[in-house]
Amino acid sequence: MHDVIPTRHGSERAPLAAALGCFAVAGVANVTVDHVALTIGATGLAVGGVACLARYAQSVTRKRLAVTALGLWLSFLGVAVAHAVGLETVGSSLPGPARVTVVGLTAITWATLLAAAGTTIFLGFREYGASAPAEEPDEQVFDGETTDYSTR
Repeated sequence: MHDVIPTRHGSERAPLAAALGCFAVAGVANVTVDHVALTIGATGLAVGGVACLARYAQSVTRKRLAVTALGLWLSFLGVAVAHAVGLETVGSSLPGPARVTVVGLTAITWATLLAAAGTTIFLGFREYGASAPAEEPDEQVFDGETTDYSTR
């Protein structure tokens, strides 16, 4: 009989996938349509993506979070090359409708950028929390007075 509560292998990836999806849809909705209601909806999706990313950051180790952040930054830089060339140029050089390629690359760009920034920020929070100094001990401990009740 096992003493550990069983969990599904790879279950920590679902919040990351949800965050990437939220960021992708929010980025495309905010870029392609200029309407206040869609901008508010895209902002709500982005906030939901941050919440999913926070859940992911809590469920993985610090090393896994650092590797994820690095991978997302490298993915973003890879997609940034398409922006340097020009999304329409890339879309016209690939088979299929150019507009679909442009929207897809825009979604990937926003998803990787926001997720990379978010994982880096959560990694920074974790690093700061790990290196925070402990509270100063009470002066009574140094004087040898270790009573449970305060006499003040």
